[in-house]
Amino acid sequence: MARRKLSHGHAVTGKPKPRKNHCFGCGHDNPQGMRLKFSLDEDSRQAICHFKLSRKYTGPPGYAHGGIIATILDEAMGKVNKFRNVLALTGSMEIKYLKPVPLAQPLTVTSSEQSVDGRRHINMAEISNAKGEVLARSTGTFIAIDPEKMFARHGVPAGISAAGGTKA
Repeated sequence: MARRKLSHGHAVTGKPKPRKNHCFGCGHDNPQGMRLKFSLDEDSRQAICHFKLSRKYTGPPGYAHGGIIATILDEAMGKVNKFRNVLALTGSMEIKYLKPVPLAQPLTVTSSEQSVDGRRHINMAEISNAKGEVLARSTGTFIAIDPEKMFARHGVPAGISAAGGTKA
């Protein structure tokens, strides 16, 4: 039986955890966000999310906007980094839009790691429909960071405390 656990936000073990999650893709504290809920399958080392897209994500009539598809794939690939307990930012990603992604239909996004070379993590993700047809696929390069060093170098973003928590 697959061992799965929910994966909330972007926090990693051993680093301060933000009090709120305003991420557009997975943030439960973002009322305008997608609020995607991922689980991590420990056995297959995949991040998995089952979802339906509402009309607010419309691109062509009846189908999802390409930017929303990219967001879902990016979010899924980012979740895979939790298996290595790293926070990694998207360096680049390539997307293949294979078939239109329908609104109001059951969809699944799955992601997995392809390779790791130092701080560079190469991950992939796919969105599929209920029949198992792959509708979109991506490959992304993620660069592992230390948030404390990044904040020291570039400054703490507005709304974030120096300890890494979100200001209410």
